Amino acid sequence: MKVILLERIAKLGAIGDEVTVKDGFARNYLLPTGRALRANEANRARFEAEREHIEARNAERKSAASEVAEGLDGKDFVVVRSAGETGQLYGSVSTRDIADFLTEEGFRVGRNQVDLKQPIKTIGLHEVDIVLHPEVETRITLNVARSADEAERQAAGEDLSSAEAIYGANEDAFESLADFDEDGAPIDSDAFEEGAAPEAAPAEEEEQATA
Repeated sequence: MKVILLERIAKLGAIGDEVTVKDGFARNYLLPTGRALRANEANRARFEAEREHIEARNAERKSAASEVAEGLDGKDFVVVRSAGETGQLYGSVSTRDIADFLTEEGFRVGRNQVDLKQPIKTIGLHEVDIVLHPEVETRITLNVARSADEAERQAAGEDLSSAEAIYGANEDAFESLADFDEDGAPIDSDAFEEGAAPEAAPAEEEEQATA
């Protein structure tokens, strides 16, 4: 389908350009979101009549987006999430999560403006592109960690995605992990030993009876 662009579209063209796109892309995105018009004589005349207004409106949107981008550019944001010892999140951080978080921080960002190829599923420093306008992009860093303290350590360059990084590379620290079961509950070693004793008692009685 051939369309007239009403705003700059990456890899397609600028305002007023007539381009050919796939029908589905036009019907499901460009036309319903007001980013393009079907290329025909009536719409060409309409575009020329409204060109000044369309370009002025685009300039306003670009200016507003630039202000938001200036506040966001290069900023680091700490996102605290639960994760396992290997750094794998119990869940993920999605485009909606990021948009909601940035909005709470005072930046108006829609989920469709968060250019995230796939959800974030591990702790660490993740660079995320924010496309606020076809001509305005910026980049932020999400410091995804299990706590504010870990976020500070990550920001300082530490790799916290392993048990060794969390507990330290020493035997005492790792031996202490053995005092807890898989669910994190403490194991009473004395009770365990006492529980094993009764099993030995019948054997001792049998030996005494034999003697």
